[in-house]
Parts: sequence; C-alpha cells; structure tokens
Amino acid sequence: MQRSLLAISIGAIALSSCSSGSSEESAFAYPKTRKVDSTDTYFGVNVPDPYRWLEDDNSDSTAKWVDAQNALTFDYLSKIPFRGKIKDRLTTLWNFEKRSAPYRKGTRYFYSRNDGLQNQSVQYYVDTLEGTEKLLIDPNTLSADGTSSFNGGAASNDGRYFQYAISKAGSDWEEFYVKDITTGEQLNDHLQWIKFSGASWRGAGFYYGRFDEPKGSALSDENKNQKVFYHKIGDDQSKDELIYKDDAHPDVMFSPEVTDDEQWLIIYSSKSTHGNGLMVKDLTKANQEFKTIVPLADEADDYGVMDIIDHKIIMRTNHGAPNFKLVEVDIDHPEESNWKTIIPEGEYYMLGLSMVPNAYIAHYLVDVKSKLVIYDRTGKKTGDIETGIDICSVTELSTHKKDSLVFMTIGTFTAPPSTYKYNLNTGKTELFFQPKCDFKSDDYVTEQVFYNSKDGTKVPMFVTHKKGIAMDGNNPTFLFGYGGFNSHYSPEFRIDRCVFLESGGIYAVANIRGGDEYGEKWHQGGILCNKQNVFDDFIAAGEFLIAQKYTNKDKLAVTGRSNGGLLIGAVETQRPDLFQVCIPQVGVLDMLRYHRFTIGRAWASDYGLSENEEQFKCLMAYSPLHNVKKTEYPATLITTGDHDDRVVPAHSFKFAATMQENQSGKEPVMIRIDKNAGHGSGKPTTKQIEEWADIWAFVFFNLGMTY
Repeated sequence: MQRSLLAISIGAIALSSCSSGSSEESAFAYPKTRKVDSTDTYFGVNVPDPYRWLEDDNSDSTAKWVDAQNALTFDYLSKIPFRGKIKDRLTTLWNFEKRSAPYRKGTRYFYSRNDGLQNQSVQYYVDTLEGTEKLLIDPNTLSADGTSSFNGGAASNDGRYFQYAISKAGSDWEEFYVKDITTGEQLNDHLQWIKFSGASWRGAGFYYGRFDEPKGSALSDENKNQKVFYHKIGDDQSKDELIYKDDAHPDVMFSPEVTDDEQWLIIYSSKSTHGNGLMVKDLTKANQEFKTIVPLADEADDYGVMDIIDHKIIMRTNHGAPNFKLVEVDIDHPEESNWKTIIPEGEYYMLGLSMVPNAYIAHYLVDVKSKLVIYDRTGKKTGDIETGIDICSVTELSTHKKDSLVFMTIGTFTAPPSTYKYNLNTGKTELFFQPKCDFKSDDYVTEQVFYNSKDGTKVPMFVTHKKGIAMDGNNPTFLFGYGGFNSHYSPEFRIDRCVFLESGGIYAVANIRGGDEYGEKWHQGGILCNKQNVFDDFIAAGEFLIAQKYTNKDKLAVTGRSNGGLLIGAVETQRPDLFQVCIPQVGVLDMLRYHRFTIGRAWASDYGLSENEEQFKCLMAYSPLHNVKKTEYPATLITTGDHDDRVVPAHSFKFAATMQENQSGKEPVMIRIDKNAGHGSGKPTTKQIEEWADIWAFVFFNLGMTY
C-alpha cells in the first residue's frame, strides 16, 4: 500500500509537466522520449534504433531529456520518508580514517590517507617508516566540489621528482603534472590528452602514452592512434620526443615501462583488455631499434616483465599455462623453444607475482580467496605468508626488490581492511594500520557456498549476513555480480553495504564465469558466444538463494556495475519474474554499437563485434537494449554519469527510454544521471554517499523494508 500511494503521488506530479511516453497501465508519467527513423542493417536483419539521438552528449535535446528524467527520479526519491536517515547513517559509517599500504621508491615511502569524509584521499610520503608525515599532493584543493581526483603517480628513481595524474569530473582523460619532492615546488610541466597510461622515469624525464586531441566530443569520440613519447622535465609538451607509433594499426595501444636500472625500455602493445605483445630496447646503446620478444596476435596471451637481468627477461605469462607461470627469456634468443620455466603453472590461478630480495611472492586465488606463497629465485617453494583469516583477500601487496619488508592489506566482507607488515628475514607479521569504523563487525558472518549453473558448472558465491538470522525465505537480499574481463570479486569491505546488513539484509556476491576466479578457462567460459553462461550463472545464483530459503523473489534485489551493468540488463530482460529490484549501474547495454565510442573497441575480445555475422547473432540474442519487450519489469533504477567516457551514458539513456516505453507493470523504471561524474573512478565522497543513499532508499522502499 505504501509503495502504491507513493507511485500515484509521483505520477500525479510528473503528469503536470511531462507528456507520457509509457503504457496507459503505468503508474508513472515518464518524460516523453521522441523517436527518430534510424535503422541499421546487419547481415539482412533490420535493427531499429529510434533513440539514436540520445547518443549526442552535446545536444540541447539530450540535456533537456536528462533534466526531465532526473526531475522525475529525484522527485520520486524525495518522497521516500527514510532517505535522509539512510544518508545520515552512511555519512557516519564513512567517517573513519583510511590508509593505503605504503610503497617504497628510493629511500622514501609513499601512501594515501583520508581523514574520513574528505572528498579525495591525500597523498603523503615519509623519509622513514617512523618519520614525520609530509604532504605531497592534496587533490581536495583543486576543485570546490571535489571532482578533481588523483589518478596515480610515480617518483623518479633519484627521489627528486614526482609525476602525478589528475582527472576531472570522473573522466578517463588525465592531465600530468610534476612536483619537486625535495623543495615542494610545483613545476610548470603540464601534459594533456592522456588515457590508460602511467609514466615511467629515466633520468630527468619519463615515457608515457597519449592520444591526439579529439576533433569532436572528448567524451564520446573513439580513441585511436595512441603514441609513446618521452617528456623532459621543464619542456613544453609540444617538444616531447616521439618514441613509437603504429599508424597502420590505429586500434593498438601502447604502455611504456623502464627497468629499475634504467637500461631497458619495454613497450607493451594491446588491442584489448587482456593479451599483449612485447618489445624491448637497450637505452644504453645509441641508435638501437626495438626488438620484438612476443608479437601482438589476434588471440594474444598475457606477458608481464618482472625484470631484465643480464639480457634475461623474467616474465609472468599465461602462454600455454592458463593459471600463469614464471619464465626466463633470453633477449638475444627469444624463441619459445629457448624459454626456461622458473615457477611452473600450478593448480591455482596465479593472480600476481612480486620480486623481493632473493625471492618471489606469488599471490594465488584458491576458490576466490587469497594465498601467498614464497619461492626462491630458482623457483623452489620455501614457505607461505599466513593471513590468519579464512575468507579474505589480499587487496594490496606492496613490495620492493631490495627491501625485506612486505606490506599487505587484508580485506573481508565484514570489516574495513587492515594493513600488516611482514618481515621476510624473520617471518614475523605485525599489524601496521587498523581502521576504526562505526560498524559492529563481530555481529556478522560470511560463508562461501557453491551452486550449480544451468549447464551443471559449479559456481562459488559469498553470502554475508547478521549472525543467527532465520533462513525462512523472507530475508531481503542484495545480489551482486560482474562476470567479465578476467576480473573477480573476492572478499572486500564495502561501506555502502553496511546499512543493508544492519537492517537484516543478506549481501551475496556470485563469482560467475567471465572473470579470472579459476584462471583463463573460467574467463573463456563467459566471453563471446559463451556470454550467455554468465547470465545463466547469475540467474542460477538467484534461484539458489530462493531455493535455500535465504530469500524469495519479492525480496531479491540485484546490481552490477559497468560490465556488471550489462549483466543486470541482460538478466532483467531474460528473467523479469525472478527479481523485485534491478540496479544496472553505468552499464554496457547497446551491444551492437558499444565499440563506436571512446575505448569501447578494446572490449571486443570479451564481447565480439556486430560486424562479424556469428558474433552479431550472439550479441543480438542478449543485448539488453534489443531484448526489451512489453512485459512487467521489476522496479528498476538505472544509474550513469554525464561525464562517463568509459561506458558512455547513451547506453543508459537509450535503455531507460526503451524500458519506460515497454513497462506494462506498476513498478517504477527510472534513471539517475549524476552531473559532473564519470564511470566511478575518483568520485568524491559526497557524491558516493548521495548516490548510495538514493540507491538504498530505492531498494529498501521497493523491497518493503523500512529504516
């Protein structure tokens, strides 16, 4: 009754200012979204795209549509009586000190710290671990609304300079600046049009990758023809030396890296989010050409250089080893037949590998939980680093090739992550930093369960809830998933989830295919024309939670971000009967045109392309935008940002308009468009709290919960 009255109230208010674009049965008067005569033909199949005009992020028509949609959404949210209380509680929960694990460069240690409610974390350094904290970069001083964020940096090898990247309004575009660490002086260096590139120092300058300045929209134009440059401190960017380009392959991206001894320049080449080629160049010899160690192939494996010692590349790779291995490659004889295996592929997925004095530390995933193993330089196992916690993940592992101290940050679902200091010489672990949050962690428990997907595949899932709750099928449940791009979600503390757990909710994370939970085979099982497995895995997770009496379909809310937004859009259109609330966040929702914007083409290795007939058929079968039909959909809140240049907001705009047109049920279908915000990286604390207050108000209200 409460929900029905609210819906009628919102509908009446909206009706006075907007003409309806939805069915007569809808309780909401959605803003009218005009249609255009736009059709694409794929292999004889005509595919209408009536809301194509919403792809123009610079048009007045799009801006007016955004304002009208936001007006409806925020009016709806404003009438949820406990929205303010949720925001207040989130603010209290967020207000605790957070620190990153320190990392060493030269003789100094660098780290970030947030006092609690600062919009952006502040960068500091110390000359010794026990030394006085010194301010390096405070991004909170760069914009009044906190939307300028620090996106990483690198200290020069002599410890004098610090290069850092600043992003504005959540965009992937970065601007590079340089600071003199010893004097604190901000230098005049200012570099622009940089994306997906760090800086790697050599001497009084660094290598980096950049694109040409966009000729059209900086937020939606395709990003092509990335080049590698060398910047010398003090020079204008126009004087930067061009190091490498490949005009014949405009979709290839490059990432430069210099070895610690500054002898070798490594350039990684890639066309997608995984798989790369590898070239090296000896910087100590004049007129040297790049030597290709591994060419970039269409079906590329991953190659990551740990170091180059005496013309031998120490390299982690999944070539011929889906769970990864460590090999030694002779630069003068790089043929695979000459490779020497140091650490062979094991039973578990090697998530990462670090070099420390006379040893390696391998980070393995064992059923999506962390395990740290130490090997000597010959590849012999010498021991483990115990975390002391069963269901946990190592979210940060900070090491140095000449330092016996290892810093590891341990994450769980029920407590803020703590950082520990491990001494390789003594084998002792000490607590280094433990945050204090106003959340009763001891009152909650996480269990790991396994369920069968549609094809019989066993899938793991983490389930977190208050201790002692009754599994009577009536618990409100929030199910999260991602399923793609070799990414996994192991135990992590999410401040925003606390209000749901405190209110008796169950939080579940399904480790579905498409990620790297069990190595490359798990990833391959959820890409291209296997993508339906991802959705089947997630649907099976919801069915399992219902069958095992955790919840019921009227108490089940689901969410995912980015590729996870695609997941929610797909399962909502395939199984609208299974969920009560769906929250697709910054989702990839138009699978036929995703590659036409910014960096979208790089996702083709996971998704495929609509220009390929077989892949078009697979994409068309699940593309959320193209599978909306007249039916009763769950309560839906679509979220995006107007400066999202990773997954452009047109995906969410067109999906929202199509869903509103086809909603035949009584539940709301709304879109929340965050202004001056991007894909999520660098989002200020105030905006995060506001967004999650709105999401939780929507979820609580539509699950019949109160706060």
